[in-house]
This record gives sequence, structure tokens and C-alpha cells, in this order.
Amino acid sequence: QVQLVESGGGLVQPGGSLRLSCVASGSRFGIYDMGWYRQAPGKQRELVAGIVSDGITTNYANSVKGRFTISRDNTKNTLYLQMNNLNTGEACVYYCQATTAQYGSWGQGTQVTVSA
Repeated sequence: QVQLVESGGGLVQPGGSLRLSCVASGSRFGIYDMGWYRQAPGKQRELVAGIVSDGITTNYANSVKGRFTISRDNTKNTLYLQMNNLNTGEACVYYCQATTAQYGSWGQGTQVTVSA
């Protein structure tokens, strides 16, 4: 099984940027498709961005296209999410997920706060 630990969350002003990281351990990172999700209180968890195991194919929620970039470094077992031009509505907990056809695992999440 893979263990995932997110970091990089924090407080940022509206219009600011953050870079989230998700470090994987315990299994071969390169076999997993990866994703970033977010969940606000009282709302369903939603997909923000995904990237397949080879790091070439990506997909984004319409609301973040052009502002967020997902990437991975399979040599460092790390997934990234560069978030630019953040708005207050995007303040919530961000989670990374690792999946194969048979398995899925979540990290514990990292809090992003967007406030002036």
C-alpha cells in the first residue's frame, strides 16, 4: 500500500499562489494515477486535477483551468499542484489520491486558507 502525505497549504491573499506537494512512500509511485481533490465543509469532495502514471496526460476541473498546474516527479515520489490566482471560494482542505485499477489511497489533507 502507498502512504501519502500532503504539505504546502497555508494562508494566502486573494490572487496569491501556493504550491502543494504530496509525497508517496511504501509502494512504487510510478504505477499510480494521481489526483488532487478538495473539500469544503458541508460539501462533497471534488476533483481539482489528475495526472496519469506516466506524467503526460492531465485533466482539470473547468474552474481551475489556466490557473492550476498538476505535475509529478516519479524520481522523487512526489506529486505537485501549483495554484495561481486563488480566490476565497477555494479555501478548503486539499487531498491527494493515488489509484490503480484495483486500489486507491488518500492522504490526510492540507488546509488552504484564502483571505485578505
